[in-house]
Amino acid sequence: MSDPRRPARPDLAAAHLKGQVEAARFVEGVPMRIRAPVAPLRREPRSDAPLDTEALFGEAVTVYENDAEGWSWVQLKDDSYVGYMPTEALGPDSDAPTHRIDALRTFVYPGPSIKEPPLAALSFGSTISVLAEDGKFFKTEAGFIFAMHAKPLDAVEEDYAETAKRFDGIPYLWGGKSSLGIDCSGLVQTVLKAAGLACPRDTLMQVNELGLPIAFDDRLIGLKRGDFVFWKGHVGIMLDAETLVHANGHFMEVVSEPLRMARDRTIAKSSGPIIAIRRL
Repeated sequence: MSDPRRPARPDLAAAHLKGQVEAARFVEGVPMRIRAPVAPLRREPRSDAPLDTEALFGEAVTVYENDAEGWSWVQLKDDSYVGYMPTEALGPDSDAPTHRIDALRTFVYPGPSIKEPPLAALSFGSTISVLAEDGKFFKTEAGFIFAMHAKPLDAVEEDYAETAKRFDGIPYLWGGKSSLGIDCSGLVQTVLKAAGLACPRDTLMQVNELGLPIAFDDRLIGLKRGDFVFWKGHVGIMLDAETLVHANGHFMEVVSEPLRMARDRTIAKSSGPIIAIRRL
């Protein structure tokens, strides 16, 4: 499969790739931002196409094409993923984000009152531009948000394992990256981003790029909080020497469970053994 981080098709490619790839035409991208609570990034411009990942409110994107059917071909700034998303999810790259949502989910109100009907709900990791403070609320480009549910953009979560634990019970969604649904590599990427650490999107990239490999055997001893445990196509984070937190299709949610139990179950289901453990 071609690199999902390269904005190049036979008929169209990013201008900066001219001379590196063949394409019928090359275009300069237009910077924009996600203005929907969650925007799907799909492999093809169809609502039933596979979901590769999601982008959250405030995320920066580069748009290379808008078609007549309401789809845009874009590249996400954070992890460079390329794909198609609904054009209606995009808006101008105007006010730069100043804060990120720190609650798993928070409501956006039309005014500074919890009694008003919410306009939307933003997930953990969404970024907002605070325009003013109004009592207990931030006025943002999207509406009013309870101020205690947001942190300055440069504030980091020191313990990414604890951040992952907060997602316990969130439904599993292939390609998901929000508190409405998340997959294993999306969970890892989300919590590392909150810790101020760059992280690629999928497990194949993560197993090659996150931290350094550590030796292990069937006893699974010597593991530490924050270690990443990889199977083929799956990843979780150690909460301590024995407990793994991971988004998984067995329980169809984020769970914390003994690592050995998860290891034995995957072997019994012929999903394969642990292939790597890596440590930052």
